[in-house]
Amino acid sequence: MIVVGGEALIDLVPVERPPGALLPRPGGGPYNTALALGRLGAEAAFCSRVSQDGFGESLLAGLRAAGVDLSLVQRGPEPTTLAVPSLAPDGSASYRFYVEGTADRLFALPPALPPAVRALALGTCSLVLEPGASAYEALLRRESRRGLLTLLDPNVRPALIADPAAYRRRFLEWLPYVSVLKLSEEDAAWLGGRPGDWLAAGPSAVVLTRGAAGLTVWTADGAEYGAAARPVAVADTIGAGDTVNAALLHRLTAAADPGAAGADWPDILAYAARAAALTCTRAGAEPPYAAELELSR
Repeated sequence: MIVVGGEALIDLVPVERPPGALLPRPGGGPYNTALALGRLGAEAAFCSRVSQDGFGESLLAGLRAAGVDLSLVQRGPEPTTLAVPSLAPDGSASYRFYVEGTADRLFALPPALPPAVRALALGTCSLVLEPGASAYEALLRRESRRGLLTLLDPNVRPALIADPAAYRRRFLEWLPYVSVLKLSEEDAAWLGGRPGDWLAAGPSAVVLTRGAAGLTVWTADGAEYGAAARPVAVADTIGAGDTVNAALLHRLTAAADPGAAGADWPDILAYAARAAALTCTRAGAEPPYAAELELSR
């Protein structure tokens, strides 16, 4: 099983008609990653705190339909976090968030994860907003120490980070507990580091998503591999990076000896590029199903 920890929220996505209208869509980087894992056929569980409001019920219904285990989900009466993306002409998105007093940021550290768990993925807003951020950080440290494969996607949202310098220091403190660091070019530029620096701090691999330029991975043994992006008609890029997370985890944990060391990275990156491309063809975060990926070979 792969456990994904972090926020589930509602994206209020702009639509063309009627002018100025916003369409509620399930979202949140960790939520999208868990959804994508379920659709790809992986055994996945979501670990979060979700509102008992109507939005929260719809979020859980989406995960349930994808076959995601919900036994690690905490519930609360507080409202669901809202995100309002603004879309650029190329389909890329920036966000404004409504997070005060919302359910997901009150996440509490759960007991040790079940023995069947092979990997843990964390990232995005959940590692910024307290008090939940400290609970997720404790989860990362605890489960890494017992040998789980861990994936971190910082998925930086500058609008939520009141003290950038403090966040950058905290990010470096996470790296000794991270197996795979996955981030976008925009994340890398904001964090101000380089793959070699991050690898030296602990991860076995650093995966960089580069939009239309594809994906690149650097590994601790000095190797570098790349995969080209699939050319598609882009509706938007919402959820594409989260789909990459799921594809990486699905392939890394499916191996007889799961982990980043010795992985078939050219194959893994090509698989992730195909999955992300399909997500980009659809409005909002709509990751593909396993059968769709087979047809896109």
